[in-house]
Amino acid sequence: MKDLFGKAIFDFYTKNSPEDIITETSISEEDEMSVEYLFRTYNEMPKIEQKALQLAKGKTLDVGCGAGSHALSLQNERNLEVTAIDISEKAVETCLLRGIKNAKVENILDFEGEKFDTILLLMNGTGIFGQLKNCNKYLSKLKSLLNPGGQILIDSSDIIYMFDEDEDGGKWIPSENDYYGELVFNISYKGEKEEPFDWLYLDYNTLQNAAIANDFNCELILEGEHYDYLAKLSI
Repeated sequence: MKDLFGKAIFDFYTKNSPEDIITETSISEEDEMSVEYLFRTYNEMPKIEQKALQLAKGKTLDVGCGAGSHALSLQNERNLEVTAIDISEKAVETCLLRGIKNAKVENILDFEGEKFDTILLLMNGTGIFGQLKNCNKYLSKLKSLLNPGGQILIDSSDIIYMFDEDEDGGKWIPSENDYYGELVFNISYKGEKEEPFDWLYLDYNTLQNAAIANDFNCELILEGEHYDYLAKLSI
């Protein structure tokens, strides 16, 4: 991993001639993403993210923390004990510079030694699962990190709307995918290309089925305006 996403975050925070990130997926063309958006305040966040932060309680783990905006809000405005983790070294370095007390470079599958009351996976939190077949592996790991009565707050989107319809109202979905929410992401920054990576969007029913299979209670908390939703998984 070249850590281009982290470099963009670090460049923006340190004012090192930041540029937009160029994203492209297996079902969509190139698009520009402003890095500034990753530094949004609570009032600038979508309602789904705001709701997740409102519901966070106790000792909290922010998985895939990015620039750290969610962790920073919970730490500074809610006075919660927050651990922020990301696989990006530069993103974590930025989080520490921004004042997050406990941020570390860590893959959630390798995380050990602590348990939490709340685990956050936001900005399409199911993305890190990569493929549908990995859901059980990730959900089992997340469950092992929860205290009794703990909760996972996770968001995603049903991207079925991105596929063309036939005359009968059915959807044309590429046959090479086991599940239509499995995408391959490409990121470019300052002329460099990141290694392609798998990224998973889950519709709520599929997430619910996976959660129940792992002995979670699953609740739909909020639906957004763009086929997105916030779910709570609890034990």
